[in-house]
Amino acid sequence: MGGTAEINLLVEKCKKNDRRSQIQLYEQYCSAMYQVALRYLSDDAAAQDAMQESFIKAFRHIETYSYQAPFGAWLKKIVVNTCLDVLKVKKVDLVPLESVSSSLIETEDWQVPDDTTYKMVIKMIEQLPERYKNVVKLYLLEGYDHTEISEILLISEVNSRTKLARGKDKLLQLLNDR
Repeated sequence: MGGTAEINLLVEKCKKNDRRSQIQLYEQYCSAMYQVALRYLSDDAAAQDAMQESFIKAFRHIETYSYQAPFGAWLKKIVVNTCLDVLKVKKVDLVPLESVSSSLIETEDWQVPDDTTYKMVIKMIEQLPERYKNVVKLYLLEGYDHTEISEILLISEVNSRTKLARGKDKLLQLLNDR
C-alpha cells in the first residue's frame, strides 16, 4: 500500500464517504503527520489533537483535493495550518516585525561544527525566538517557499525572507555556541 494510484483510489472512495478508505488513509499517514505536528507544537497531547483535527478537516473537505500535488503534501499543509492556528490562538507568534529593507540577501554559506546532527538542529530551532521559529520550520523543515509561507502565515514575502534570514543567523549562532 502506498503507491500513488492506490492512494488516489482511496481518496476517490473517501470522496464517496467510504469509512474503510478513510481508516486506511489515516493509518497510512498518521505517524508522519503526527511528526509534523510535533515539530510545531512540541507537546505530545497538542500534536495528537492537531493531527486528529487535521484528518477531520481533510476528510470533511476531501472533495477539494485535486490531485495536483501528492495527497501527503496536501494533508501536510492542512496539518501545518492547523498547528499554526493553535499557535495563533495561544498568541505565540504575534511579535511585530520592524520595518525591513527589500534588498535582503540570503546567505547559503553556512559554517557549522562538523559534529552537528539533524537532532541538534531541530533542538536549536525550538530555541529560536517565536517571531522566527515558524518561518524557519516551514522553510528548512517543510520545504515551503516564501510565497507559500507568506500565504500560510499571512505575512509578506519580504517579511518571510527577513524572518528566515534572521532566524537562520540566530540558528547558526546557537549551533556554533553550543
